[in-house]
Amino acid sequence: MATVNEAVERMEWKRARVSQKRQVTIPQKLFEQAGIKDEVEFGIKGNHIIMRPVREHTGSDYFADLILADLIKEGYTGEQLLAKFREKQAELQVAVQQLIAESADVARSYRGTGEDETKKLFGDVIED
Repeated sequence: MATVNEAVERMEWKRARVSQKRQVTIPQKLFEQAGIKDEVEFGIKGNHIIMRPVREHTGSDYFADLILADLIKEGYTGEQLLAKFREKQAELQVAVQQLIAESADVARSYRGTGEDETKKLFGDVIED
């Protein structure tokens, strides 16, 4: 299992100066490869700063856009489109609730067994 440090060491690296105002210019190649548009967000894991592009469509908005695009491709319009969209959204909510319930059941079944619950549920994960 690779650790975060091992994964970071295998990355392509570019140097950049940090200005007195803590500003950094992102090398163009990395900027393009990451798909950065207008904004980035930062996180920290151990002593590593992680920067990633902000994605406009996340969570339920993302799925709503996918549902709507599929229904339009299927030829739905007007009131029929709206009704079918609401139906698909309700189906999605039920499916998500079922997944949450199932994952909670699986997690409970491993509790107290001494086994690595995360590894059992998700396989190998990168850890710091």
